Amino acid sequence: MDSINVSELVERLGSDEDAVRKMAVFKLQSNIGDPSFADVFILEGGLIKLRYLALHATGNTLAYSLTSFSRLLEVDKGWEYVNADLVERVVELVVTHPLVNILRGAMSILVYIVSHPYNASNTLTQPENFGFRALKPAIAVYPQFLEMLASRLSSADHALCANALQLINSLMREAITNDTDSEWPKFIKSLQDLGVIKAAYTLMQSTAMQDLSHPLLEFQALTKVLLRKWRDIPVDMEKSDHRRALKSIHLASNPERVSTPVENGDEGSQKKQHNPEKWRRLGFETESPAWEFEETGYLGMMDLTDYVKRHEDGFQKLLLEQSNKPAEQRRPIARASLAVTAILYEHFEVDKADVDEAKFPLAFESRTNLDKVFKPMILQWSLIHTAGMHAFFRLWQTTGAEQEDFLKIVDLVRILLEAVVGGASRTKDVHQVETEIHEFELQRLRQLQMELLELTYEDTWGPHLRQIRDELDHEALQFVKEQRIRCLLSGAWFPNLQGYRPEAGPVTKQDLKSSEPSSYRFAKLSHNRRYLHYADFDFRTDDEPGLNVLHEKIDLTAVTSVTSNVSAPSEANSSTSTLKTSQHPASSTKITIHGHPPSFRPTTPKAHLRSGSAVTRPTSSKKEVTLLTLHPQTHSLASEWLDGLLMLLNQQPITAETNKLIGMVQDYGLKIRLLNVGFNDMAFAGEAPEIPSREGLDEDYYYDIFGG
Repeated sequence: MDSINVSELVERLGSDEDAVRKMAVFKLQSNIGDPSFADVFILEGGLIKLRYLALHATGNTLAYSLTSFSRLLEVDKGWEYVNADLVERVVELVVTHPLVNILRGAMSILVYIVSHPYNASNTLTQPENFGFRALKPAIAVYPQFLEMLASRLSSADHALCANALQLINSLMREAITNDTDSEWPKFIKSLQDLGVIKAAYTLMQSTAMQDLSHPLLEFQALTKVLLRKWRDIPVDMEKSDHRRALKSIHLASNPERVSTPVENGDEGSQKKQHNPEKWRRLGFETESPAWEFEETGYLGMMDLTDYVKRHEDGFQKLLLEQSNKPAEQRRPIARASLAVTAILYEHFEVDKADVDEAKFPLAFESRTNLDKVFKPMILQWSLIHTAGMHAFFRLWQTTGAEQEDFLKIVDLVRILLEAVVGGASRTKDVHQVETEIHEFELQRLRQLQMELLELTYEDTWGPHLRQIRDELDHEALQFVKEQRIRCLLSGAWFPNLQGYRPEAGPVTKQDLKSSEPSSYRFAKLSHNRRYLHYADFDFRTDDEPGLNVLHEKIDLTAVTSVTSNVSAPSEANSSTSTLKTSQHPASSTKITIHGHPPSFRPTTPKAHLRSGSAVTRPTSSKKEVTLLTLHPQTHSLASEWLDGLLMLLNQQPITAETNKLIGMVQDYGLKIRLLNVGFNDMAFAGEAPEIPSREGLDEDYYYDIFGG
């Protein structure tokens, strides 16, 4: 302000030369946003001249004047010069003027006028000069105002687009807050017909998202406010529009009148009456459907009528198909629609919306993570609602549901919509979301349901379940350890791979191609679990050899490690594979026992043993050597012996089959323990469920503890 002579600037604003006025107002627009400068400017009489330029100037002078006036209103000054003439002039510019720099300033002025609250204590202002009411006389003169405003949303100029959307937000908020119950729905309907919601949806998915983040997030918040306002309107049959909406649903169903005999009439005379199941055939519970909209209000009515209107042929066809089915198997169309409305209302957290909070809802984190803040699918409410309805019908038919299963199907639809709609990125098209909902695999949906159920149990009984699982984990490990060691105590046959024998002569190609084992090895753990006995045989016998003929043995205290080409499963495939080998098929799986060599010579084998059996010779060296090599023929045998040896040496098992078995034992143990939990041990919000009577039961029954 020190570098600008305000008096001189004001004087130049009234110059007869356009170039002088243009330069003066150009400087003004960059300084008028300072409240102290604005006060001096008004005292010098500059506001009168600025308003005159806004009303009569053209070209860049007009653009700078409008920008200056909007910045003056931004610092809450100059309101006494806002009147019907100024409003009409600005509305005229929005409708008729093509220049972007003029349109930006004009829309900014309208935003402040519509958003500015009326102060009754200010005698210089009039209430009709603020809010939506200030624009209504001008809009009557220029009825194409809203249409032109909506068209600006597709402008390539992001600033103009943001100003247009900001003005629409101001008009919406003003209409919702101050208009009568009969006026604001008409205004919102006109915006919808002009494609404002569709345009906002397109902008929300565009790359220009960052420049439009504030007005778009405000539009999203106002959409929630609208949805909640519609939900809060109770369905009242005393209101004509509510009666018409419900009647339109009935008429769209192509109702047939039922013929009934006429009392005291001619023989065979009949009259037509309404079907006694007029509303129940449409999916309502009773013949007085108004109370069924209690949860969803008029929003539920709108969604149902919109669905019927958009899919009238399919609606009639569905009702015709259902008419031949028993009442308990018919699809509850109306109830399904209301349920989907309630699901979407909860999913988008509409209850948390507020008109005042919608003014400045942008969080700093949204600038770096737009996908978490913006939910474009809420602007496609009708399409998502229809997709949810079709998903309900598909699940109802696939599961063979009946009326008593209604809530179960609703739960599945809720999980489905949470997974697809909640997981949709900001840029995913609504048609992709519809397709994904339609093609969602039922098996995957069931899996999500079980995961959600597990999380619910975890939230309710988390600490107790974790304590039980810790106990069961140790018990299951000890149980499986004993099982694996018992496999070693039982003994097993292992083939010896084809090897070179000097007495057999030169090695031939036939020897190399042969897949038959050259001999067999039988291994068995001693009863005291201290020694692993083994011997090699020329052939495999039906009778398992006893320890008295297994003259080779390994002292397990001398074993240092057990290695194998059987590897621990990765996290990705541990749930599906039973054993993972490192590029080795089951026939070439190898288990190698390492340790220190014994200081004694084994007893000489008897004659029936294979003469070429390897004998560990005494040595004074303490170097680790291979004590024994086994070749399991199956994955299960490899898992039993590898993990059995490891657990015998107090090491953790590594194969997927053993870990899966431990998990299975743990789960079964948990389910068995949960059988001891009675209704009296649980805290219920209401009354505990009634315990089923045992009357009529005998000993021929079982607990289904392993089912889902």
